Amino acid sequence: MTMQPKPRITPEEYLALERKAETKSEYFNGEIFAMSGASPVHVLIVTNVVSRLWGQLRARDCTVYSTDLRTKVSATGLYTYPDVVVVCGAPRFDDDQADTLVNPKVIIEVLSKSTQDYDRGAKFEQYRTIESFTEYVLIAQDKPHVEHFVRQPDGRWMFEETNRLADQITLESLGAHLALADVYEKVALPAA
Repeated sequence: MTMQPKPRITPEEYLALERKAETKSEYFNGEIFAMSGASPVHVLIVTNVVSRLWGQLRARDCTVYSTDLRTKVSATGLYTYPDVVVVCGAPRFDDDQADTLVNPKVIIEVLSKSTQDYDRGAKFEQYRTIESFTEYVLIAQDKPHVEHFVRQPDGRWMFEETNRLADQITLESLGAHLALADVYEKVALPAA
């Protein structure tokens, strides 16, 4: 028995479907990938991060977006929904629908067991092709742990991580910071 090849769809077909859909899906290389719902902890961490960044950036020319704004990686054709995206200056969109961002400065992902390898690996590799992208933050939801990547002037990426609630990370490109105690506020974490 021969297997039928999976039908491939174009980015235009994906966008037409996605704009009518009741649920979100990502797109890459002709395939659509359904996104599952987020856990309450995931949602709380995203809310904490957005509120802390919004408070620090509200008087600046930067805008914080959460979960529902689609981002396109133009160089690879990936369409995805990062948990938090920050844009400084005017947001640029893929088309006149103004629902697919192409110029994120900072991207933050809250890790889950099913996505953490992808978020650290292939997805980050694709994000790095975005010219405006300067900082990447990965936040664990099952323990206090934050990974922070910063693009250096020579194009290399510097990495730092912390798992102490007393620490904070500095988002240099934004002139902002995230204290881990704030990121995990009201999150029931396992006892040390």
